[in-house]
Amino acid sequence: MKTALITGASQGIGAACARRFASAGYAVMIQYHTHQKEAEMLCREIRSAGGKAAIFGADISSKEQAEALVHKTLQDFDDIDVLVNNAGIALNKMFCDTTDEDWIRILSVNLMGSIYLARAVLPCMVHKKQGHIVNVSSIWGMVGASCEVAYSASKAAIIGFTKALAKELGPSGILVNCVAPGVIDTPMNAALDEETLQALKEETPLMKLGTPEDVAEAVFFLANEQNRFITGQILSPGGGIVM
Repeated sequence: MKTALITGASQGIGAACARRFASAGYAVMIQYHTHQKEAEMLCREIRSAGGKAAIFGADISSKEQAEALVHKTLQDFDDIDVLVNNAGIALNKMFCDTTDEDWIRILSVNLMGSIYLARAVLPCMVHKKQGHIVNVSSIWGMVGASCEVAYSASKAAIIGFTKALAKELGPSGILVNCVAPGVIDTPMNAALDEETLQALKEETPLMKLGTPEDVAEAVFFLANEQNRFITGQILSPGGGIVM
């Protein structure tokens, strides 16, 4: 049985990814930070369907906690075949109002968390010369968003990280890709008012918001064992909002 470690998996895109991998027979480690109840419910759901799952609470902006998450996954499931770096935070602020503390926090979670986890899982992947890493960016990492400069910068950094790491790890048989979702109906976007959501729908050629399951399918496409020749790519399930 293969194992997928998915961060930010208690709800939204991460939870959809956990369900998708579990439905394909993967053991799933569900990382959460603050939503323990939701993580526990998801774990029970997967187990009741006959799958294998475990949960672990960690702040991935801490190198020590990120490493502990990987250690626990290896302890529970012996191996890690897939890492999905999905955990992230948003920030809607004018650039001149964004404090140094804001910048440090968003880069620590969105960028450094992915770096810590990739570094921690690589020894087992390099040893067996195979593995998949999928980093979750955003369309705003591709084109930028007004009043979301820090968030956009952190997600743009994920794209550069993905491409460079894919080149470095290719000789070791490890594939590194990125998913850059458009506007998805998730708790992160729940704070947007109806007028803003409607405007975003109208900007999207498909005239609707995406679902967490739409993104999970893209992640699974890149990370499942059938993908043996796609690496360093950015796949954007966004309804055509960015082309």
